[in-house]
Amino acid sequence: MKVHEYQAKAILREFGVPVPGGEVAETPAEARAIAERLGGKGVVKAQVHAGGRGKAGGVKLADDPAAAEAAARQILGMMLKTPQTPPEGIKVLRVLVEEASPIATELYLSMTLDRARARHVVMASQAGGMEIEEVAASHPEKIIREWADPALGLQPFQARALAFGLGLSGDQFKTGVGLILSLFRAYLEKDCSLAEINPLVVTRDGRVLALDAKLNFDDSALYRHKEIVALRDLNEEDPLDVEASKHGLNYIKLDGNVGCMVNGAGLAMATMDIIKLAGGQPANFLDVGGGASPEQIENAFRILSSDGSVKAVFINVFGGILRCDRLAEGVITAVKKLGLKMPVVVRMEGTNVELGKKMLAESGLNFTSADDMGGGAATVVALARSAR
Repeated sequence: MKVHEYQAKAILREFGVPVPGGEVAETPAEARAIAERLGGKGVVKAQVHAGGRGKAGGVKLADDPAAAEAAARQILGMMLKTPQTPPEGIKVLRVLVEEASPIATELYLSMTLDRARARHVVMASQAGGMEIEEVAASHPEKIIREWADPALGLQPFQARALAFGLGLSGDQFKTGVGLILSLFRAYLEKDCSLAEINPLVVTRDGRVLALDAKLNFDDSALYRHKEIVALRDLNEEDPLDVEASKHGLNYIKLDGNVGCMVNGAGLAMATMDIIKLAGGQPANFLDVGGGASPEQIENAFRILSSDGSVKAVFINVFGGILRCDRLAEGVITAVKKLGLKMPVVVRMEGTNVELGKKMLAESGLNFTSADDMGGGAATVVALARSAR
Protein backbone atom coordinates (compact mmCIF):
# COMPACT_ATOMS: atom_id res chain seq x y z
CA MET A 1 0.00 0.00 0.00
CA LYS A 2 1.19 3.53 -0.83
CA VAL A 3 0.38 6.86 0.78
CA HIS A 4 0.75 10.46 -0.34
CA GLU A 5 3.79 12.56 0.44
CA TYR A 6 1.91 14.71 2.96
CA GLN A 7 0.72 11.57 4.76
CA ALA A 8 4.22 10.07 4.79
CA LYS A 9 5.63 13.29 6.23
CA ALA A 10 3.03 13.32 8.97
CA ILE A 11 4.14 9.81 9.97
CA LEU A 12 7.83 10.76 9.86
CA ARG A 13 7.11 13.83 11.99
CA GLU A 14 5.70 11.49 14.68
CA PHE A 15 9.07 9.70 14.79
CA GLY A 16 11.14 12.86 14.99
CA VAL A 17 12.28 13.01 11.37
CA PRO A 18 12.64 16.73 10.46
CA VAL A 19 10.39 17.74 7.56
CA PRO A 20 9.40 21.17 6.19
CA GLY A 21 6.24 22.78 7.49
CA GLY A 22 3.24 22.45 5.21
CA GLU A 23 -0.44 21.63 4.82
CA VAL A 24 -2.59 19.97 2.18
CA ALA A 25 -5.10 21.90 0.06
CA GLU A 26 -7.93 20.85 -2.23
CA THR A 27 -8.76 24.27 -3.65
CA PRO A 28 -6.68 27.24 -4.85
CA ALA A 29 -8.15 29.40 -2.06
CA GLU A 30 -6.99 26.90 0.56
CA ALA A 31 -3.52 26.93 -1.00
CA ARG A 32 -3.38 30.72 -0.69
CA ALA A 33 -4.44 30.63 2.95
CA ILE A 34 -1.79 28.00 3.77
CA ALA A 35 0.91 30.04 2.03
CA GLU A 36 -0.09 33.04 4.11
CA ARG A 37 0.24 31.00 7.31
CA LEU A 38 3.68 29.79 6.17
CA GLY A 39 4.92 33.33 5.69
CA GLY A 40 4.39 33.83 1.96
CA LYS A 41 7.01 32.01 -0.12
CA GLY A 42 6.41 28.31 -0.64
CA VAL A 43 6.24 25.28 -2.90
CA VAL A 44 3.04 23.78 -4.33
CA LYS A 45 3.33 20.02 -4.95
CA ALA A 46 0.85 17.69 -6.63
CA GLN A 47 -0.13 14.77 -4.41
CA VAL A 48 -0.24 11.59 -6.49
CA HIS A 49 1.24 8.13 -5.99
CA ALA A 50 4.06 8.64 -8.50
CA GLY A 51 7.55 10.07 -8.71
CA GLY A 52 8.84 12.48 -11.33
CA ARG A 53 6.21 15.09 -10.48
CA GLY A 54 8.52 18.06 -10.89
CA LYS A 55 9.48 17.22 -14.48
CA ALA A 56 5.79 16.76 -15.32
CA GLY A 57 4.78 20.20 -14.04
CA GLY A 58 3.41 19.00 -10.73
CA VAL A 59 5.77 21.02 -8.50
CA LYS A 60 5.86 24.84 -8.65
CA LEU A 61 7.61 27.51 -6.61
CA ALA A 62 5.47 30.38 -5.35
CA ASP A 63 6.96 33.70 -4.22
CA ASP A 64 3.82 34.84 -2.43
CA PRO A 65 0.30 33.63 -1.49
CA ALA A 66 -1.17 34.86 -4.78
CA ALA A 67 1.40 32.83 -6.71
CA ALA A 68 0.60 29.80 -4.56
CA GLU A 69 -3.08 30.19 -5.42
CA ALA A 70 -2.23 30.46 -9.13
CA ALA A 71 0.04 27.42 -8.99
CA ALA A 72 -2.63 25.36 -7.23
CA ARG A 73 -5.15 26.41 -9.88
CA GLN A 74 -2.79 25.09 -12.57
CA ILE A 75 -2.04 21.81 -10.82
CA LEU A 76 -5.39 20.83 -9.32
CA GLY A 77 -7.47 18.86 -11.80
CA MET A 78 -4.61 18.23 -14.23
CA MET A 79 -3.87 14.72 -15.51
CA LEU A 80 -0.30 14.35 -14.32
CA LYS A 81 1.78 12.04 -16.50
CA THR A 82 5.12 10.64 -15.35
CA PRO A 83 7.01 7.39 -16.08
CA GLN A 84 5.34 5.96 -12.95
CA THR A 85 1.72 6.76 -13.88
CA PRO A 86 -0.65 5.00 -16.31
CA PRO A 87 -0.41 6.34 -19.88
CA GLU A 88 -3.43 8.58 -19.35
CA GLY A 89 -1.92 10.01 -16.16
CA ILE A 90 -3.41 10.53 -12.69
CA LYS A 91 -5.84 13.32 -11.87
CA VAL A 92 -4.51 15.64 -9.16
CA LEU A 93 -7.11 16.15 -6.43
CA ARG A 94 -4.96 17.81 -3.77
CA VAL A 95 -1.69 19.69 -3.39
CA LEU A 96 0.81 20.05 -0.58
CA VAL A 97 1.70 23.67 0.11
CA GLU A 98 5.04 23.68 1.88
CA GLU A 99 7.53 26.23 3.12
CA ALA A 100 10.35 26.88 0.65
CA SER A 101 13.71 25.50 1.79
CA PRO A 102 16.96 27.18 0.65
CA ILE A 103 18.79 24.09 -0.60
CA ALA A 104 22.55 23.83 -0.34
CA THR A 105 22.97 20.08 -0.94
CA GLU A 106 20.68 17.28 -2.16
CA LEU A 107 21.24 13.77 -0.81
CA TYR A 108 19.50 10.38 -1.01
CA LEU A 109 18.39 8.02 1.77
CA SER A 110 16.23 4.91 1.70
CA MET A 111 15.65 1.58 3.37
CA THR A 112 14.03 -1.61 2.17
CA LEU A 113 14.39 -5.39 2.39
CA ASP A 114 17.40 -7.01 0.73
CA ARG A 115 15.86 -10.37 -0.11
CA ALA A 116 19.19 -11.90 -1.17
CA ARG A 117 20.63 -11.31 2.32
CA ALA A 118 17.31 -11.58 4.18
CA ARG A 119 18.12 -8.32 5.96
CA HIS A 120 16.93 -4.75 5.91
CA VAL A 121 19.32 -2.52 4.00
CA VAL A 122 19.82 1.22 4.32
CA MET A 123 21.10 2.97 1.18
CA ALA A 124 22.52 6.47 1.02
CA SER A 125 24.10 8.57 -1.70
CA GLN A 126 25.42 12.06 -2.25
CA ALA A 127 23.66 11.94 -5.65
CA GLY A 128 20.30 13.12 -4.31
CA GLY A 129 17.49 14.40 -6.50
CA MET A 130 18.13 11.66 -9.08
CA GLU A 131 16.39 8.34 -9.60
CA ILE A 132 18.41 5.81 -7.61
CA GLU A 133 18.21 3.40 -10.57
CA GLU A 134 20.06 5.94 -12.70
CA VAL A 135 22.73 6.36 -10.02
CA ALA A 136 23.12 2.59 -9.64
CA ALA A 137 23.54 2.18 -13.41
CA SER A 138 25.95 5.05 -14.04
CA HIS A 139 27.74 5.57 -10.72
CA PRO A 140 27.25 2.52 -8.47
CA GLU A 141 30.20 3.58 -6.35
CA LYS A 142 28.16 6.56 -5.15
CA ILE A 143 25.71 4.33 -3.26
CA ILE A 144 26.72 3.24 0.24
CA ARG A 145 24.89 0.50 2.10
CA GLU A 146 24.51 -0.76 5.64
CA TRP A 147 22.63 -3.96 6.51
CA ALA A 148 20.74 -4.12 9.78
CA ASP A 149 21.17 -7.11 12.05
CA PRO A 150 17.86 -9.05 12.26
CA ALA A 151 18.02 -9.11 16.07
CA LEU A 152 19.80 -5.85 16.89
CA GLY A 153 18.49 -3.59 14.14
CA LEU A 154 20.43 -0.68 12.70
CA GLN A 155 23.20 0.31 15.12
CA PRO A 156 24.42 3.86 15.84
CA PHE A 157 27.84 3.12 14.39
CA GLN A 158 26.14 2.18 11.10
CA ALA A 159 24.11 5.39 11.11
CA ARG A 160 27.34 7.32 11.69
CA ALA A 161 28.98 5.53 8.75
CA LEU A 162 26.03 6.47 6.53
CA ALA A 163 26.05 10.09 7.67
CA PHE A 164 29.78 10.28 7.06
CA GLY A 165 29.28 8.77 3.60
CA LEU A 166 26.73 11.48 2.87
CA GLY A 167 29.42 14.07 3.53
CA LEU A 168 27.74 15.50 6.64
CA SER A 169 29.82 17.14 9.35
CA GLY A 170 29.40 19.11 12.56
CA ASP A 171 25.82 19.71 13.67
CA GLN A 172 24.50 18.37 10.33
CA PHE A 173 26.31 15.09 11.06
CA LYS A 174 24.61 14.76 14.45
CA THR A 175 21.22 15.60 12.95
CA GLY A 176 21.81 13.16 10.10
CA VAL A 177 22.64 10.29 12.46
CA GLY A 178 19.47 10.91 14.48
CA LEU A 179 17.40 11.23 11.31
CA ILE A 180 18.66 7.91 9.94
CA LEU A 181 17.91 6.07 13.19
CA SER A 182 14.47 7.70 13.48
CA LEU A 183 13.59 6.82 9.90
CA PHE A 184 14.64 3.21 10.48
CA ARG A 185 12.48 3.05 13.59
CA ALA A 186 9.49 4.35 11.62
CA TYR A 187 10.25 1.85 8.84
CA LEU A 188 10.18 -1.08 11.26
CA GLU A 189 7.32 -0.03 13.54
CA LYS A 190 5.00 0.78 10.64
CA ASP A 191 5.90 -2.40 8.71
CA CYS A 192 7.10 -0.52 5.65
CA SER A 193 8.36 -2.27 2.54
CA LEU A 194 10.08 0.96 1.48
CA ALA A 195 11.03 4.24 3.15
CA GLU A 196 12.68 6.71 0.78
CA ILE A 197 13.75 10.34 1.14
CA ASN A 198 14.79 11.84 -2.17
CA PRO A 199 16.01 14.41 -1.75
CA LEU A 200 17.28 14.64 1.79
CA VAL A 201 18.64 18.18 1.88
CA VAL A 202 21.05 20.33 3.80
CA THR A 203 19.75 23.90 3.70
CA ARG A 204 21.84 27.03 3.44
CA ASP A 205 20.93 27.86 7.03
CA GLY A 206 22.30 24.49 8.21
CA ARG A 207 19.17 22.35 8.64
CA VAL A 208 18.88 18.72 7.50
CA LEU A 209 15.39 18.02 6.16
CA ALA A 210 13.39 15.28 4.45
CA LEU A 211 12.30 17.43 1.52
CA ASP A 212 10.36 14.55 -0.05
CA ALA A 213 9.11 11.32 1.51
CA LYS A 214 7.81 8.04 0.17
CA LEU A 215 6.49 5.25 2.39
CA ASN A 216 5.16 1.95 1.06
CA PHE A 217 3.63 -0.58 3.45
CA ASP A 218 3.56 -4.37 3.56
CA ASP A 219 -0.03 -5.30 2.70
CA SER A 220 0.24 -8.48 4.79
CA ALA A 221 0.87 -6.39 7.93
CA LEU A 222 -1.93 -3.88 7.47
CA TYR A 223 -4.23 -5.83 9.79
CA ARG A 224 -2.25 -4.38 12.70
CA HIS A 225 -2.11 -0.83 11.35
CA LYS A 226 -5.66 0.50 11.12
CA GLU A 227 -4.24 4.01 11.18
CA ILE A 228 -2.36 3.27 7.95
CA VAL A 229 -5.35 1.61 6.26
CA ALA A 230 -7.33 4.78 6.97
CA LEU A 231 -4.88 6.68 4.74
CA ARG A 232 -5.62 4.58 1.65
CA ASP A 233 -6.66 6.67 -1.36
CA LEU A 234 -8.70 4.54 -3.75
CA ASN A 235 -8.63 7.32 -6.36
CA GLU A 236 -4.93 6.55 -6.84
CA GLU A 237 -5.43 2.84 -7.50
CA ASP A 238 -6.60 0.95 -10.56
CA PRO A 239 -10.31 0.09 -10.09
CA LEU A 240 -9.61 -3.56 -10.93
CA ASP A 241 -6.88 -3.69 -8.26
CA VAL A 242 -9.34 -2.29 -5.74
CA GLU A 243 -12.02 -4.81 -6.72
CA ALA A 244 -9.55 -7.71 -6.46
CA SER A 245 -8.46 -6.67 -2.98
CA LYS A 246 -12.08 -6.86 -1.80
CA HIS A 247 -12.14 -10.58 -2.62
CA GLY A 248 -8.70 -11.61 -1.32
CA LEU A 249 -7.21 -11.85 -4.80
CA ASN A 250 -3.66 -10.77 -5.61
CA TYR A 251 -4.04 -8.83 -8.86
CA ILE A 252 -1.80 -6.47 -10.81
CA LYS A 253 -2.89 -5.10 -14.18
CA LEU A 254 -0.34 -5.25 -17.01
CA ASP A 255 -0.33 -4.10 -20.65
CA GLY A 256 -0.93 -7.33 -22.60
CA ASN A 257 -3.98 -9.19 -23.92
CA VAL A 258 -3.66 -12.64 -22.31
CA GLY A 259 -5.51 -12.84 -19.01
CA CYS A 260 -3.87 -15.11 -16.42
CA MET A 261 -5.49 -16.97 -13.54
CA VAL A 262 -3.05 -18.97 -11.42
CA ASN A 263 -2.83 -20.36 -7.89
CA GLY A 264 0.45 -19.43 -6.26
CA ALA A 265 2.68 -16.40 -6.81
CA GLY A 266 5.66 -18.41 -8.06
CA LEU A 267 3.56 -20.26 -10.63
CA ALA A 268 1.96 -16.96 -11.63
CA MET A 269 5.40 -15.44 -12.35
CA ALA A 270 6.39 -18.54 -14.33
CA THR A 271 3.12 -18.34 -16.27
CA MET A 272 3.76 -14.75 -17.30
CA ASP A 273 7.29 -15.69 -18.36
CA ILE A 274 6.13 -18.57 -20.52
CA ILE A 275 3.47 -16.41 -22.19
CA LYS A 276 6.23 -13.95 -23.08
CA LEU A 277 8.36 -16.85 -24.34
CA ALA A 278 5.48 -17.90 -26.59
CA GLY A 279 5.44 -14.42 -28.11
CA GLY A 280 2.47 -13.04 -26.16
CA GLN A 281 1.91 -10.36 -23.55
CA PRO A 282 0.29 -11.10 -20.17
CA ALA A 283 -2.55 -8.74 -19.27
CA ASN A 284 -2.23 -9.26 -15.54
CA PHE A 285 -0.77 -11.04 -12.57
CA LEU A 286 -3.61 -12.85 -10.80
CA ASP A 287 -3.04 -15.28 -7.93
CA VAL A 288 -6.28 -16.77 -6.62
CA GLY A 289 -4.49 -18.55 -3.78
CA GLY A 290 -4.07 -22.17 -2.83
CA GLY A 291 -7.56 -22.72 -1.49
CA ALA A 292 -9.69 -20.56 -3.75
CA SER A 293 -13.45 -20.98 -3.43
CA PRO A 294 -15.89 -21.03 -6.37
CA GLU A 295 -16.87 -17.49 -5.36
CA GLN A 296 -13.27 -16.32 -5.62
CA ILE A 297 -12.91 -17.96 -9.02
CA GLU A 298 -16.09 -16.24 -10.17
CA ASN A 299 -14.82 -12.89 -8.92
CA ALA A 300 -11.48 -13.50 -10.61
CA PHE A 301 -13.22 -14.13 -13.93
CA ARG A 302 -15.35 -11.04 -13.48
CA ILE A 303 -12.23 -8.94 -12.96
CA LEU A 304 -10.49 -10.48 -15.98
CA SER A 305 -13.50 -9.97 -18.22
CA SER A 306 -13.80 -6.33 -17.07
CA ASP A 307 -10.43 -5.60 -18.67
CA GLY A 308 -11.21 -4.72 -22.29
CA SER A 309 -7.67 -5.57 -23.40
CA VAL A 310 -8.05 -9.26 -22.47
CA LYS A 311 -8.74 -11.38 -25.57
CA ALA A 312 -8.13 -14.86 -24.13
CA VAL A 313 -7.64 -16.38 -20.67
CA PHE A 314 -5.00 -18.85 -19.55
CA ILE A 315 -5.82 -20.82 -16.37
CA ASN A 316 -2.69 -22.54 -15.04
CA VAL A 317 -3.31 -24.38 -11.78
CA PHE A 318 -1.63 -27.04 -9.65
CA GLY A 319 -4.35 -28.87 -7.77
CA GLY A 320 -3.09 -29.39 -4.24
CA ILE A 321 -5.25 -27.63 -1.69
CA LEU A 322 -7.41 -26.46 -4.59
CA ARG A 323 -8.55 -29.74 -6.18
CA CYS A 324 -8.85 -29.77 -9.96
CA ASP A 325 -12.52 -30.82 -9.90
CA ARG A 326 -13.29 -27.94 -7.53
CA LEU A 327 -11.48 -25.57 -9.88
CA ALA A 328 -13.42 -26.92 -12.86
CA GLU A 329 -16.70 -26.50 -11.00
CA GLY A 330 -15.89 -22.89 -10.17
CA VAL A 331 -14.71 -22.08 -13.70
CA ILE A 332 -17.79 -23.61 -15.35
CA THR A 333 -20.15 -21.80 -12.97
CA ALA A 334 -18.35 -18.48 -13.48
CA VAL A 335 -18.31 -18.67 -17.28
CA LYS A 336 -22.02 -19.55 -17.40
CA LYS A 337 -23.02 -16.87 -14.92
CA LEU A 338 -20.96 -14.14 -16.59
CA GLY A 339 -21.80 -15.21 -20.14
CA LEU A 340 -18.10 -15.17 -21.01
CA LYS A 341 -17.49 -15.59 -24.74
CA MET A 342 -13.71 -15.25 -24.99
CA PRO A 343 -11.61 -18.44 -25.33
CA VAL A 344 -10.29 -20.01 -22.14
CA VAL A 345 -7.27 -22.33 -22.12
CA VAL A 346 -6.95 -24.53 -19.01
CA ARG A 347 -3.82 -26.36 -17.93
CA MET A 348 -4.25 -28.21 -14.64
CA GLU A 349 -2.29 -30.86 -12.77
CA GLY A 350 -2.71 -32.49 -9.39
CA THR A 351 -5.54 -33.92 -7.31
CA ASN A 352 -8.54 -35.18 -9.34
CA VAL A 353 -7.07 -33.79 -12.56
CA GLU A 354 -8.82 -36.33 -14.81
CA LEU A 355 -12.19 -35.59 -13.22
CA GLY A 356 -11.59 -31.88 -13.65
CA LYS A 357 -10.72 -32.26 -17.34
CA LYS A 358 -13.80 -34.44 -17.87
CA MET A 359 -16.03 -31.78 -16.31
CA LEU A 360 -14.61 -29.07 -18.59
CA ALA A 361 -14.94 -31.25 -21.70
CA GLU A 362 -18.58 -32.10 -20.94
CA SER A 363 -19.58 -28.52 -20.07
CA GLY A 364 -20.21 -27.52 -23.69
CA LEU A 365 -18.34 -24.23 -23.09
CA ASN A 366 -15.46 -22.66 -24.97
CA PHE A 367 -12.63 -24.38 -23.05
CA THR A 368 -9.38 -25.68 -24.52
CA SER A 369 -7.40 -28.15 -22.42
CA ALA A 370 -3.60 -28.10 -22.44
CA ASP A 371 -1.33 -30.90 -21.25
CA ASP A 372 1.60 -28.68 -20.26
CA MET A 373 2.49 -25.04 -19.65
CA GLY A 374 4.35 -24.56 -22.92
CA GLY A 375 1.53 -25.92 -25.04
CA GLY A 376 -1.07 -23.97 -23.10
CA ALA A 377 0.87 -20.72 -23.48
CA ALA A 378 1.32 -21.22 -27.23
CA THR A 379 -2.39 -21.97 -27.64
CA VAL A 380 -3.67 -19.00 -25.65
CA VAL A 381 -1.28 -16.59 -27.39
CA ALA A 382 -2.55 -17.78 -30.78
CA LEU A 383 -6.18 -17.45 -29.67
CA ALA A 384 -5.57 -13.94 -28.34
CA ARG A 385 -4.00 -12.89 -31.65
CA SER A 386 -6.88 -14.27 -33.69
CA ALA A 387 -9.40 -12.50 -31.47
CA ARG A 388 -8.02 -8.99 -32.20
